[in-house]
Amino acid sequence: MFLSKLFLPLTKDLPADAKIKSHQLMLRTGMIKQSAAGIYSWLPLGFKVMKKIEQIVREEQNKIGAQEMLMPTIQSADIWKESGRYNDYGEEMLRIKDRQGREMLYGPTNEELITEIFRSSIKSYKSLPQMLYHIQWKFRDEIRPRFGIMRCREFYMKDAYSFDLDEDQAKQSYNKMFYSYLHTFKRLELEAIPMAADTGPIGGDLSHEFIILAETGESNVYADKNIFKIKLEDYKFDNNSLEKMRNDFSSYYAVTDEKFKKEEFEKKIKKENQILTKGIEVGHIFYFGDKYSKPLNCLVDHPDGKKVAVKMGSYGIGVSRLVGAIIEAKFTNEIMKWPKSVSPFEVVLIPSINKNNTENLEKALKIYRQLKSENIDVLLDDVDENISAKFKKHDLLGIPYQIIIGSKSEGDNLEFKEIGHNAIMQTLNKIINTIKN
Repeated sequence: MFLSKLFLPLTKDLPADAKIKSHQLMLRTGMIKQSAAGIYSWLPLGFKVMKKIEQIVREEQNKIGAQEMLMPTIQSADIWKESGRYNDYGEEMLRIKDRQGREMLYGPTNEELITEIFRSSIKSYKSLPQMLYHIQWKFRDEIRPRFGIMRCREFYMKDAYSFDLDEDQAKQSYNKMFYSYLHTFKRLELEAIPMAADTGPIGGDLSHEFIILAETGESNVYADKNIFKIKLEDYKFDNNSLEKMRNDFSSYYAVTDEKFKKEEFEKKIKKENQILTKGIEVGHIFYFGDKYSKPLNCLVDHPDGKKVAVKMGSYGIGVSRLVGAIIEAKFTNEIMKWPKSVSPFEVVLIPSINKNNTENLEKALKIYRQLKSENIDVLLDDVDENISAKFKKHDLLGIPYQIIIGSKSEGDNLEFKEIGHNAIMQTLNKIINTIKN
C-alpha cells in the first residue's frame, strides 16, 4: 500500500472528552471517527488492526473445539421474557418495536438466543459437550460513554457458550476457555491476570475476569506479583492439567475493588510482592449451570432415561476494546508499538523525498516490490514531506519495522529502526542482499 493512497485522515485537533491515550491516538491516526455518543466508524487502519485481533481470537477458539456461528444483532423480546431477564437487565438494553408492534431489542449479550437455538436442535446427551461462539456487534446503552472505544455503546465482541451434561463436564469446558484466553492474550503480547470476579447480570457461581495492567485502566488491581511466574507451557491440554492450571492461578491473590479486603491483602502478600495498580478488563468468563436452561426448558435425554437441564457457561472477549487496551499497555514516550501479530502493516518504507532527487523513492519502490513478492504487508510512505515529520508520524502509527532511506542510505546502505530477529527480518535481510547483489 502507498501512503498517498491510504485513507488515513490524520488530525491534531482532538475533542475535549479524549482523555486517555488510546482515544487520543485512535483519533489522531485516523483509526476511528465518532458517529454519535459512544458509537464509532472504524476506518481502514483501525479496522485492519481489529480484524487481526479477531482472527487470533478465532484461531484460539477453534483450537479448543469451539465452533463458529453467527447470531443476529436484533433479538425478539419473547425469549428474554421467558428467561426472566427482560425487565431486570436495566436501561442499558435498547428496546425497540418493529412495524407490527412486536417488541425487539438490540442484543447486549446472547445467552437467551443461543439457548433457544440449542434447545430446538439438540435432544440427547450423546451430542454433548458443545461449545459455540460468534463474533458480532453488541449494544449497551451506557449512561455516560467515555474513553473512546474503551467504554462505548456499540462494540465488537466474541461471545462463546458451552453446553454440558453435568457440572464436572461443564467445569472442564470452563477450564478449556480459561486456557484459550490466556493463549489469546499471550499472542497479543499482553500480560493478562485472571481474577475471581462477581458474576453481575449474567449470573452464576463461578467467574473470572482477565485484566491487563495499565495506568489508565478503570479497575483497581491488587495482586501478588508471583502470579506472573506461572507459565502456560507447563500445562498440557488435558482435563487434569487444565484443572491444575486454574487452581494454580487461583492460589495467588489477585482481585479488583469488588473483592478487595485490605487486611487479607496485607496479611497474605509480602510488601515487596504486592501489586497495587490499575488494569483494563479484556475478557470475562462465567459458569452459571442451569440459570438459563431451566427457565427456557433446554433439556436433553440423560443416560438414565430422565430429561435434565444442560449446564451452561458463557465467555466474552472485547475484540474492539482490545485495540484500545493494546495501545494503553504499549504506548511509551510518544511512540506506539503494535505487537507484530496485529500491526496494521508489517513493515514501513520511509524514503526521504524531494523534487530534485528521486533516487531514494526509486530505491524504496524496488524494495517495496520485493517485499510484496514475499507476501509481506508493507506500507510505502511516498508522500513529499519533511523526513523528521515522517518519523514522528510513523512513531505514532506504530508499525514495528521501519526501513529508512535517507542521508545514511548512500549506495546499498539502508537504515533500520525497531529491528527484531524473527521471520520477517530474515526475509528482509534476504531481500536486501538480493538488491545489493
